[in-house]
Amino acid sequence: MSDHIVIGSEESPYSVKVRSYFRYKRIPHEWRERGQAADLFAKHARLPLIPLVVTPEDKGIQDSTPIIEAMEERFPEPRIHPPGAVARFVSVLLEEFGDEWGNKWMFHMRWAREIDQVTVSRRFAASAPPERLDDMAKSIRERMVPRVWFVGSNEVTAPQIEQSFADALKLLDVHLAPRPYLFGARPAFADFGLWGQIYEAGRDPTAGALVGDAPNVVAWIDRMLNPADLGAFEDFAALEATLVPLLRDQVAGLFLPWSVANAEAIVASEDEFDVTLKGQRWTQKPQKYHARSLGVLRSKYAAVAGDPALDALLTDTGCRSFLS
Repeated sequence: MSDHIVIGSEESPYSVKVRSYFRYKRIPHEWRERGQAADLFAKHARLPLIPLVVTPEDKGIQDSTPIIEAMEERFPEPRIHPPGAVARFVSVLLEEFGDEWGNKWMFHMRWAREIDQVTVSRRFAASAPPERLDDMAKSIRERMVPRVWFVGSNEVTAPQIEQSFADALKLLDVHLAPRPYLFGARPAFADFGLWGQIYEAGRDPTAGALVGDAPNVVAWIDRMLNPADLGAFEDFAALEATLVPLLRDQVAGLFLPWSVANAEAIVASEDEFDVTLKGQRWTQKPQKYHARSLGVLRSKYAAVAGDPALDALLTDTGCRSFLS
């Protein structure tokens, strides 16, 4: 095998995130839908999750962020980490925010309303024989709709998730107005994590209507399907005015306090936890993966903590207290 094989699904935000990265890096690869690579997936997957990358050495790698980090060691150019401690860590933080909080937007919006349930389940079942399409779509819908609890979606949290998505789109649209990517003229780590979730949401009726009202986000979505190096990363000073509101409102206001409350619930072996986010009650079952993910994020911050400019920014935005 001479090329990498990326096994995923067009419907999976983490799969298209990895595919976008491989395309940007020009890493020789073959994209395979999971259903077309069942034997290869069974051989290499440790968990029943996509994406899965099989290397030319016949080694399997899972989980989108570890996949990208492993590939970065082998293919460091073009760079996806902006220079300087501040910009680099903010990019890492926003990648994590996209993976863990952005997934709430995508999954909730995809399965919360009948119009999206019907549209998406039929799209998922599109490969079925015509005479089986309706039954298969119904089966998919019945299986997926009850799973919204997994991202914390319920009657209490639904309005918060939808408001967060709408607010984030507005903030991102302003930030992307003068630049093609989040950190300048080339995609950064953060672009891949955030983009995968918003790309998928934009394909569905309800979320797609919201995305359509953010023209700069739409242009960025299209650009990230096959991203290109258009120049240099910008100095963080040029990004700060429009990135700080996103960090303050969404990352420090919602994502990080939720992450800490979730991790504390895991330690306390709680079946459910409550936390106040921006003055509103949030309640859900805790999730072990997100607790581990917060631990990794904290270790990444610990490696650069003490940089005066970074610590000042994280303090000013309200992020720092959640990262130690």
